Amino acid sequence: MTMKCNRMIDAGRRHFLRGGAVSMAGAAAAAVLPAAQARAQPALAMLTYPSTRLANIADLAVNEPLDIAYPDDDSPGILIKLGAPVEGGTGPDSDIVAFSVLCPHKGYFMSYHAADMTLNCPGHFSRFDCEKGGQQIWGHATQNLPQFMLRVDDAGDIHAEGADELIHGRLSNVLQG
Repeated sequence: MTMKCNRMIDAGRRHFLRGGAVSMAGAAAAAVLPAAQARAQPALAMLTYPSTRLANIADLAVNEPLDIAYPDDDSPGILIKLGAPVEGGTGPDSDIVAFSVLCPHKGYFMSYHAADMTLNCPGHFSRFDCEKGGQQIWGHATQNLPQFMLRVDDAGDIHAEGADELIHGRLSNVLQG
C-alpha cells in the first residue's frame, strides 16, 4: 500500500516538472517575439458605440453635473466639467468627463457629491473618483465606473463615442435594435 502511494506522488512530481518545462519554453518564446508584435494588443477594452451629441460646452458649469443618456435611453449618465485638467478629460481645459451612473456592483443609481467629486452608490456604499477616471475608492464594486470617451467639435458640441468598461446590466457592447 505504501508503495502505491509513493508512485502516485512521483507521478505527480513528474507531471508538475513537465508542466514547468512547458511553461518555461512558452516564456522563452514570448521573450523572443518582436516588441512591435507585443504592443499590438490594446491596453484598454474600449467599447465602441455610435457617436452621440450630449451637450455643448456652454451648457456646463464647473462641478455641476448634467444628466445624459448614453449610448441609449436605458443608460443614464452624467457629464461634468471638473474645473481642472484630468486624465481622460476633453475640451479646451481637458476637464470635461462623463460616466455611467449605474453602479457596476448591482446597478443602483448613483449620485454626484460635488465636495469631493465622487459618484456614490446608496446600495452598498461604493464610491468612485471622477477626477481619476471613475476609479473605485471604496465599497463592494469589483470594477471601476464606465467612463464615456468624449470628443469636442469646433462648435463646442460634446460627443460621446464609446465607453472604457461594460455598462451594468449589459451582457455585451452591442446595442439592441
